[in-house]
Amino acid sequence: MVLDFNTFHPLPQLEKMFEEFMRPGYGSGKAMGYPPLNLSNDEENVYVRAEIPGVSLDEIELTLTDKTLVIKGERKKLAGKFLRQERPTGVFHRVIGLNVPVDRDKVAASMKDGILTVTLPKSEASRPKRIRIGAE
Repeated sequence: MVLDFNTFHPLPQLEKMFEEFMRPGYGSGKAMGYPPLNLSNDEENVYVRAEIPGVSLDEIELTLTDKTLVIKGERKKLAGKFLRQERPTGVFHRVIGLNVPVDRDKVAASMKDGILTVTLPKSEASRPKRIRIGAE
């Protein structure tokens, strides 16, 4: 659903109020981070999928520590005068906390259609292990 408040030009404060109200995360007390991402997992991997359209691979840096994945980069500002700018530009920095140990040697990252996908394999020690019950 797209709402356009251009008809309210005499009331610029009202337009800002509606933009703030319609922003995702309104009322939660904190702004939404950039880039927006989805974090999911299965029994073997943790997946981070971040939307970063228009940013080349050379402008993105991934850093993995013991408990976090850091996505840093920069979206270059385009020249010209904007009538409306809804896509942010400039430097971005996103820290994702990992609640499970990761096998650092098998981490993989790829980018397709503006979606950065980072696959973080869970370490063998963190995976569920089935225990056989012996009879006496």
